[in-house]
Amino acid sequence: MTKPNKPALRIAKLPNLTPVKLTVSLEPEIHQMLEDYARIYGDSYGETVKPAQLIPSMIAGFLATDNGFKRARKALASP
Repeated sequence: MTKPNKPALRIAKLPNLTPVKLTVSLEPEIHQMLEDYARIYGDSYGETVKPAQLIPSMIAGFLATDNGFKRARKALASP
């Protein structure tokens, strides 16, 4: 039995988006800054969030703008 032809889609198969749980310890001052950021975020957008909900976006933004990291990561991928 042959498989039917699959349609040609504009997007590729999505990557695995299953979250990975990571536990970190923060200094009290950094924790307070995250608490403050969450409060300011809530005031700005009218939406209450927990500090932990902000951390993935913060890390993604940091990594996306670290040019040294991006260059070094490319070198890791090169044979």
